[in-house]
Amino acid sequence: MNHSDASSTDLVLADGSKLPKVGLGFWKIPGDQCDQVVSTAIDLGYRHFDCACDYGNEAEIGAAMSKQFSSGSINRDELWVTSKLWNTYHRREHVRLAVEKTLRDLQLDYLDLYHIHFPISLEFVPFEDRYPPAWFFDPDAESPAMKPVQVPIRETWAAMEELVDAGLVRHIGICNFGVSLIRDLISDCRIRPSVLQVELHPYLTQNHLVRYAESENIAVTAFSPLGAKSYQPLGMAEASDSVLDHSVVQRIAEETGRSTAQVVLRWGVQRGTAVIPKSQQAAHLADNLNLFDFELTESQMESISGLDQHRRFNDPAVFCEAAFNTYYPIFD
Repeated sequence: MNHSDASSTDLVLADGSKLPKVGLGFWKIPGDQCDQVVSTAIDLGYRHFDCACDYGNEAEIGAAMSKQFSSGSINRDELWVTSKLWNTYHRREHVRLAVEKTLRDLQLDYLDLYHIHFPISLEFVPFEDRYPPAWFFDPDAESPAMKPVQVPIRETWAAMEELVDAGLVRHIGICNFGVSLIRDLISDCRIRPSVLQVELHPYLTQNHLVRYAESENIAVTAFSPLGAKSYQPLGMAEASDSVLDHSVVQRIAEETGRSTAQVVLRWGVQRGTAVIPKSQQAAHLADNLNLFDFELTESQMESISGLDQHRRFNDPAVFCEAAFNTYYPIFD
């Protein structure tokens, strides 16, 4: 595993661009809290914001960022802003429409990174009918369900490449892809993915996937880097699933004089990935960013990696069937 040094705060991408190793994830942050969260995060030093159409708060994030730009507290080129193409916009003719909608909402001229959110293609839902469209094709149907459609990844990716050509996005990437899908994609693409974003935490280390991405010079961003915490309110994890409560993590927190969250996030950046924890609390936002003035020993790193349970909290095979009446596995 490519362990990085303690002081480096950026991942260097294949083209030399720098992706801040710690970003702020906006999943589940209520729209009415985005103004305060964005302001606080920028003041604390966050320069990497991870957004998505599906989160339903891009317009509020955009208004908050615009206010910061206007005040002179930060310039656009100092921020790395990521967003994601939703499942209903995979057809070639919908990809540019989707990113243009996101850019309008975020009040930006370009994105630093645009991901395919899932390797899941669903029937198009017009913006005027419902936005964001979420998972159901028709939520008002007697038995609402997802409506999968057959769209080749290469069709979607070719349209993503055209966004780079048009200057709408600087980099394109992929979320929730496994090795086989990535290998197939890069065998037939003009612009390679810059970043892979997947669920990564000590209970799901995904060593083979991370190592493979590194071998292809694809940077890796870990979503849900603290594990179960984000999923407990959704009924997708139990309190007992928390890696922060594990005795190994608590021991290392005592040894380092850091919080358990800082230990887990430091493990994430030290193994060579970016992390995008989420918080609305200023104290937690500050702690989550404060990871570069200490280093875990090789023994501590190995102890945390040894907690791997192959425990995936964000699995469409589970939640799509439970919540959206559609069985849709994407992981082997």
